[in-house]
Amino acid sequence: MNINFKELANKYQTPYYVYDFDYITKQYQELKSAFRARKSLISYAVKANSNLSVVKHLGDQGAGADCVSIGEVKRALKVGIAKYKIIFSGVGKTDDEIRQALEFDILMINVESEAELKRVDLMAKELDAKARISIRVNPNVDPKTHPYISTGLHENKFGVDLDTAKRMYIFAKQSDNLDPIGIHCHIGSQLTELEPIKESINIVAELVRNLSSALKIELSFFDVGGGLGIVYDDETLIDTNEYAQVILEALFGIDITVVCEPGRFIVGNSGTFVTKVLYEKVNGAKRFVIVDGAMNDLIRPSLYDAYHKIEVLEKTKTKSSCNVVGPVCESGDFFAKNIELPITEHNDLVAIYSAGAYGFTMASNYNTRGKVAEIALEDGKDRLIRRRETFEDLIAHEEDLLKN
Repeated sequence: MNINFKELANKYQTPYYVYDFDYITKQYQELKSAFRARKSLISYAVKANSNLSVVKHLGDQGAGADCVSIGEVKRALKVGIAKYKIIFSGVGKTDDEIRQALEFDILMINVESEAELKRVDLMAKELDAKARISIRVNPNVDPKTHPYISTGLHENKFGVDLDTAKRMYIFAKQSDNLDPIGIHCHIGSQLTELEPIKESINIVAELVRNLSSALKIELSFFDVGGGLGIVYDDETLIDTNEYAQVILEALFGIDITVVCEPGRFIVGNSGTFVTKVLYEKVNGAKRFVIVDGAMNDLIRPSLYDAYHKIEVLEKTKTKSSCNVVGPVCESGDFFAKNIELPITEHNDLVAIYSAGAYGFTMASNYNTRGKVAEIALEDGKDRLIRRRETFEDLIAHEEDLLKN
């Protein structure tokens, strides 16, 4: 990525997020190409970065959308992603969300419990509709990732075990209002080892064969989830061709479309969060670099103790240990602790890399701080894709309700 962060800071102020759309294109095409030997649908996980321009950019290339709220479904539809490429997942869908998904006639609703399946059945009956569904199977495989982003073990809240899944498919087949067309498996995020993926896919593929032979339930979509990791530090990544080959081998002899739901893999390393130094301070032996960005803008370091490479731009002086922290009134407001950085001065720019996924989408307005600007860079040209929030934006839903 060759980005003039200083020029963008002068034009848009700090803090800001910038995304390299050319990189996003490359990542999407790489994964799509890996599955070229099989019918496939790459459904972008909107939760990773839900900016309308990002979603549209991927939709224009043929991507579908994996959504975990009706709001994300509406984002996908808003930017022109075809309804037959949209999947609605999530463990806790409200009745209203289920109704809307059915009315939108999206590809399928991904169901994660028996109770949810019965609600979908009831909502479909009320609407006199046929609900296309998939069932998320939890294969009880350890993904070997951070516990907060592990989703494939029985101790996690996601999906159902194999026996429960079989009961649900039988129920769906017998219902006049349900059409079981898919199966889903996603064991976690930031995966860097292929073996857990292989193990889980083989378990679920065997279930698909059993459903076909024993129950005459023929599924059309095998959703392998997402979760492919990216480089934050020195991770060794899964080769996309090897990843696809493992999946295709597991599905040998099954006539089914592969659905893949990448999020972080596509956008994570496209994004940089840029903030500026306000000042430095020293408490005893501890040095702090205080910047204008904060945990409300990028919460991953505070929430997950996540590592992001940090660089002070245009500084090559001798480095020393410091904590990079923001203005928010919390001790958890930090981007890094005990890292080596040059001595900084007021207005020096600091780049925090690998921030394209789960950065802005997890941002908040804590401490009445407006969300920052988002910028796209494509073919060497920058454009604003979300303006910086103002104080008036923050109070818009409260001001008219004030009592005199």
